[in-house]
This record gives sequence, structure tokens and C-alpha cells, in this order.
Amino acid sequence: MSLRRLALPFASILVLATAAPALAQTPIDPLDARDSRRVDRMEQVLRELRGIVFQGRDSGKPVVVQPAETDYQLQELTRRLSDLEQTLTRLNGALETTTFGLTQARRDVDALKAENAVLNARIAKLEAGAVAPAPTADAGLAGATAGQAAPAAPVQTAAEAFTQARQIMLSGDYAGAEGAFQDFVERYPDSSRGPEARYWLGKTQSARGANADAATSYIGAIRGWPQTSWAPDAVVELARSLIGLKKPDDACQALAEFKRRYPKAPQAVQNRAAAARTQAKCAA
Repeated sequence: MSLRRLALPFASILVLATAAPALAQTPIDPLDARDSRRVDRMEQVLRELRGIVFQGRDSGKPVVVQPAETDYQLQELTRRLSDLEQTLTRLNGALETTTFGLTQARRDVDALKAENAVLNARIAKLEAGAVAPAPTADAGLAGATAGQAAPAAPVQTAAEAFTQARQIMLSGDYAGAEGAFQDFVERYPDSSRGPEARYWLGKTQSARGANADAATSYIGAIRGWPQTSWAPDAVVELARSLIGLKKPDDACQALAEFKRRYPKAPQAVQNRAAAARTQAKCAA
């Protein structure tokens, strides 16, 4: 649009703008907030038009009129974007917490199923023993006289001991669970559940703030970097214990191995690892 075509309309607008101070001297009713914003927008448009006219007069070049964008609109858009970002952040955090809780619940259900299977087997044995004829008093007396020993109590298997320790922990008795898992790793050092038992033992020790004992248990659990559901969390817990022992460099090394060996760890575990990196001030 050329300057000559715009001259007359812009001149009229300039006259209105020049007369604005005089009009401002006339007493008027107070404006509400919405009317005030409208007046502010009109004044800004007038300033922009005045700048366009003077630009065309000084340069002699055609003036291209761009649509006016107010500061109020930009601020409103910025505020809405900020609200959306905060909402998305809260939703992501809630989703990660729910996912982690669901994973833990599934593990607990699996442990309860295994325990139920063991209990059912033991009940079946007890029922079978109840059906067998009981020895008479004379037979028992004769056996005792002959020096025969009474039947020994059934020996607890490794699976039964692990299930019992896990059940104690699920009941909230961390002190009792610590003793049960400690007894398990001592009685069944070669059991296939040994590394996992050390992981849960470390959890009970972390709960009472025994960072040195917990670190030892976690190291025993992740020896060989097993590809199990609990291994990534064990590495992160090891790093947290090392931070508690004022060994941030060792914690950063453990977190580096976590990132390299468990790239597909659950998001909740990765978030805890990131928080531990920040706490230990690990290099990027």
C-alpha cells in the first residue's frame, strides 16, 4: 500500500490522536478493567499507525501495514502455555508413580501365589498324615523303650524360607524381614534366589539408614549384572547408599553402569537415577 493512499486516513487518525489529550481533560466515569484494556490497545494501535506514517514520510518508500499484536495477547498465550506445561508435568509424575506401584504390586502378587502353592502342598501333606492310622499307646511305649527317636520336624526348603521372609516384609515388619533375609543368605548361599534375597535385605537395611550394610548387600545382589526386574533398582539403591556414605564418585560410577547396562529400565527407576546423579553432582 503506497504512502499517498494512506495519507488521508492516517491524517484523520493523527488528528484524533492529537485531540486525545484535550478529550482526556473532560471528566468521565471510571473505566472498568475490560474498558481500560481496550483503551490501552487503541492507544497502542494509534502509536503504531503514527510510526508507519512518519516512516513513510521520512523514507519515501511504500509502507506495508502489518497486523498489530498486543502485549496483552502475548502475555495471555504465555500464561496458558505455562499452565499446560505444569499440568503435563504433574500428569507425567502421577503416571510414573502409578506405573512403578503397579509393577511392585505384580511382584507381590507373584510372591503370594508362590507362597500359596507352598502352603497348599504342606496342607496336602498334613491331610495325608492325618488319614494314616495313629500308633497305639502300647506301640509308642514299645518304641520309646527300644530307644527309637521321634520323627524329626520337616526341614524348610529354600523356596519356603524366601517366601516367608518376603511375607514378613510385606506385612511391614522390616526388622523381622531383615533377620529372615539375613538368615536366608547364610543358610542358602548357592540358592538361585540368593541375589534377590540380598536385594531385599539391602532394602530393609536402607530403611533403617545402615548405608554401609545396604551397599554390601546391593553389591552382592548385582554381581554379574543380572537381567532381572529388580536389578536396575538395586543399582540405583547402591548409588544412593554410596551417596549416604559420602562417596559421590563411586555413586556416579554405579549410575554410569546403570545407564549402560539397563537402558530399558522402568521410567520411575530412571527418574530416581537422574535425581541421584543430581545429588551426587555427576558429570553430564
